[in-house]
Amino acid sequence: MNSPGAKPKSRKEIAFWFGVGFLVLLVVFAILGPLIRHDPLVPVSKPFLMPSGLHWLGTDEQGRDVFARLAYGARISLVVGFTVQILSLLVGVTVGLLGVFAPRWIGMPLMRFADGMFAFPDILLAILIIGVWSMGLVPVIVALAITAWPAVARLVYTQALSLKDREYVVASQAMGAKTTYRVVRHVLPHLTGLLMAVAMVDLAGTILAESALSFLGIGVQAPQPSWGSMINIARLDMQSNPQLLVWPCVILCLTIFALNFVGDGLRARLDPKRAD
Repeated sequence: MNSPGAKPKSRKEIAFWFGVGFLVLLVVFAILGPLIRHDPLVPVSKPFLMPSGLHWLGTDEQGRDVFARLAYGARISLVVGFTVQILSLLVGVTVGLLGVFAPRWIGMPLMRFADGMFAFPDILLAILIIGVWSMGLVPVIVALAITAWPAVARLVYTQALSLKDREYVVASQAMGAKTTYRVVRHVLPHLTGLLMAVAMVDLAGTILAESALSFLGIGVQAPQPSWGSMINIARLDMQSNPQLLVWPCVILCLTIFALNFVGDGLRARLDPKRAD
């Protein structure tokens, strides 16, 4: 029971903590899963075995342990997702701040270039980059990072533009503070929370995009497992062995939901006007 005067938890609050808990378990699963079970890259038993004490989620069409492959796929998804977000934040924040605080002859072309990037559909641009370069983990990361930074740059630009004329920023400038000091001391602290919330939602999109590329066969290559490639292969035997399709679909969906719940919860905490 809630104590007197305590507000009952809302659905968004419950969803937020569900997302946090699931993501913690996912990280542990990604780190320890491939270590405590069988080798996820080679056959270890007969194909299409049902879940048992030896193989907790059964085996796939080649006799590889599904639990270990899901864990390894989670590791790849998280590595791709976090790396892409870090790169897109570094580039996007830099370009967005330069668009506001740099001389006009530098900031304007940068922002026009960022705007021009929106003309290309993200997934198609990523496919083009991978097609020109090669298939594999690194090309996927680079391609997704190239498609992700313009949105960050536009967000930072609009937020920094509104913060530039705030009283404390203008006062700091009047006292002789350099542009770098004003950006680091007064602008970036106000952007950190918003960028964290947006990054969680974008992370969900990045993981989904990586799975889509792997599903198409141009992402992470065999024998490394990806949730997308596991779904693509499992659909060929979905009539006789539907469980192979269920496991990667379920964990991918739960991950996307959890990241969106956490991102929405962070937004509500950082902006009280959005809270219920």
